[in-house]
Amino acid sequence: MASSSSRLLLPLLVVVLLGHGREARQPPPLHGVRPMAFDEGYTQIFGSNNLALRGQGKRVHLSLDQSTGAGFASQDLFLHGFFSAAVKLPADYAAGVVVAFYLTNGDRYEKTHDELDFEFLGNVRGRDWRVQTNVYGNGSTSAGREERYDLPFDPTDDFHHYSILWTQRRIIFYVDETPIREVARTEAMGAAFPSKPMSLYATIWDGSAWATLGGRYRVDYKYAPFVAQFGDLVMQGCPVNNPMDHSSSAAAGACGTPWYEAAASLSAAQRKEMAAFRRGHMSYSYCHDRLRYPVALSECDARVLPRLFGPDGMRYGGDHRHRRGGRGRRSDVAM
Repeated sequence: MASSSSRLLLPLLVVVLLGHGREARQPPPLHGVRPMAFDEGYTQIFGSNNLALRGQGKRVHLSLDQSTGAGFASQDLFLHGFFSAAVKLPADYAAGVVVAFYLTNGDRYEKTHDELDFEFLGNVRGRDWRVQTNVYGNGSTSAGREERYDLPFDPTDDFHHYSILWTQRRIIFYVDETPIREVARTEAMGAAFPSKPMSLYATIWDGSAWATLGGRYRVDYKYAPFVAQFGDLVMQGCPVNNPMDHSSSAAAGACGTPWYEAAASLSAAQRKEMAAFRRGHMSYSYCHDRLRYPVALSECDARVLPRLFGPDGMRYGGDHRHRRGGRGRRSDVAM
């Protein structure tokens, strides 16, 4: 995720997702990773019997069937940090299935919540999963900042790391060790930059209403259960005792100057890798969507990759159908 001189050596949350039918291999540990048991840092939030612990509590199975999905969350809230998951997605027909790895405080700030997302959106047999990232700050759901990507590998074949680095001034999303998106805090963004303590979540659920081509294809439960296996659970961030105190001093008082503030400075080589990934694999960009945003949002530079995207923000040659009306769960763009 960084050059050899600045490689992140601190713990990650490693997540492996399974398609039903076979057990995924435990992923090889990253540098400095120390696994933690589920009960050391997490709690179940829904799913009843669809959450099962394995391997002395160091692995978690989440299932989606016709009765429910499942999910868990961190016991602590964090004001900034580094959060990662190694994910293996279910194979075969998975339309309507949503796997999410994200930070949010929506349970505490219903109308002014912050959120940072990786969402994995299932598809029909023979078509690839879609991965999208999103950023919400202070309840800014009317201004979704989605980006969507076609991955350079089959995410159902093996696990790959997906990571979120969130600091006071910068947010960086990674796939494996490649940065794929950077959001820098600007004065114009104001409260739209996430700035309140958030919890970490991992879930699997039925997103039939919107997840695959705007709801055209729904979950087919004859392929259930869709099983997600999570392992090597580790988080690195600064916990906050008072969720209503979202000043930087709330974290600094307990953590000092954390390592991830320095890690948010990308090297020239990392910036080159990020530019190559975005040029080759980004399939939707809100910064180029003139149907939703006749005037681009303040952080956008529409001069970047302008010839690759149509006026609806979709990459030329992709699917240009958009979902209209209200939001689905968290996305406004049809898959």
